[in-house]
Amino acid sequence: MKQKTSPKLLIALILGFIVQGALQRAVIFDLWTKNYNPGKGKLLSNAMSPDQILAVLGGFREITAGILWVKADSFFDQGNYDAILPLIRLVTMLDPNEIDVYATGMWHIGYNFTDEEQRSDRRYIPSALALGKEGTLHNPDTYELFFEEGWMWYHKIDDDYDNAVKWFLKAQERPDMLPARKNLLGMAYQRTGEINKSIDTYYRLYDQSLKQFANEAAFSNHQNRDTLEGNLDNMLVRAVQRGYVAEKDGRPLNGYDVYPPFDVGFSVKATVVEPRVIRFEGTWNVLPVGTRIRAVLRDKDFPGAHGAELEWDARDSVNLDPPKDQTFMQEQLFVKNRRFNKKVDMSKDPTMYPFTKDKYVLEFYYNPRSAPPHIQDKFGWSGQGMTDKNFINTDVRKNQRVVYATLELTKDQILRYGEWVDKTPIAKTANYHESNSDSGSNDDVILKVPSLRSGVGGK
Repeated sequence: MKQKTSPKLLIALILGFIVQGALQRAVIFDLWTKNYNPGKGKLLSNAMSPDQILAVLGGFREITAGILWVKADSFFDQGNYDAILPLIRLVTMLDPNEIDVYATGMWHIGYNFTDEEQRSDRRYIPSALALGKEGTLHNPDTYELFFEEGWMWYHKIDDDYDNAVKWFLKAQERPDMLPARKNLLGMAYQRTGEINKSIDTYYRLYDQSLKQFANEAAFSNHQNRDTLEGNLDNMLVRAVQRGYVAEKDGRPLNGYDVYPPFDVGFSVKATVVEPRVIRFEGTWNVLPVGTRIRAVLRDKDFPGAHGAELEWDARDSVNLDPPKDQTFMQEQLFVKNRRFNKKVDMSKDPTMYPFTKDKYVLEFYYNPRSAPPHIQDKFGWSGQGMTDKNFINTDVRKNQRVVYATLELTKDQILRYGEWVDKTPIAKTANYHESNSDSGSNDDVILKVPSLRSGVGGK
């Protein structure tokens, strides 16, 4: 017997469909049109067909989010990065459980917006962090976005390592975290200077790896166990040879690899060779390759700026538009044969470097905690084996000895306006001396390679 559909039920379904579509239209579509559409009709014509818009209005949010993300993938292939931003935002609004979209969005915002010389637009980093934090709130039961947030601090920002530790710890509270990714917490503790916690972390993870391998002799478990064993062995040797154990015991550092402290002999000259083009030249009296000195050029009054960094985590809400009137350039000056010489061309990217302010600060910064191990073997984790007659600084980073120097330039100098049209602007430290030689100082750094057969201090 064929059953008849109740007219009341049919009317209720139709009304429900209409009400839901109206709510979707009012809450999501209008909000996106107002805050995220890059231009009137632009995203609609490029990304959404009329039937797809109807799906949004009809309440098929997850389906539409998937369609939009497929479209975003085509924009990635085309290199049309600006068009991807509103799609990322809309997809996360439609389906906040799309973990891959949050993770990919953080990477895209934090890494993909670059100038012609592949320097990242670091004004976007607060947006990437805010997007990641939002993702963790919507997806608290999986480790992935907590890890991505920690990785942004550890790798991209490469500073404020306490934040990297905080987010890596939150990631490890989730039972689904991959064992191999847990190892990065030990590295993060080294960059905060908490060496005992790094060693404790490696011991804890090593014990877990032994149990995992005993339960399942898979190659990945075998590899993870061996990696942790190597990390732990290296840490124990380095803690002794770099004088960390002696320092904790209140003993002098004589005889250890970090003693006596070595004068790095930093100096720098900045020459505006053309409008928006600056050449950095200077000295760094350390012979082994591996030094990269951070150079920052920023507005003198840039909000939240201090000590060659920004307050990266100052934003709670996701805003995909960086401040258009602010300038922040960061570059790494690679040292070879005790000198560096790098030309930074900002002339091709006026949007990224608008230079709207009258005064600018140049900051030069070196922190041993982000140095490669063979440099840390001499300098230590916190700069105990490093000094500088002019620029050693113990204030810009807590419980660390870093090299920090500043210079100033004006807008007219950078743009070669006014009196600087025919006169070359130069800013340099008082100790900078012109030299045609790359020989540098005659005092070489002797790096002692840690060995299990060595005595105290590698002797």
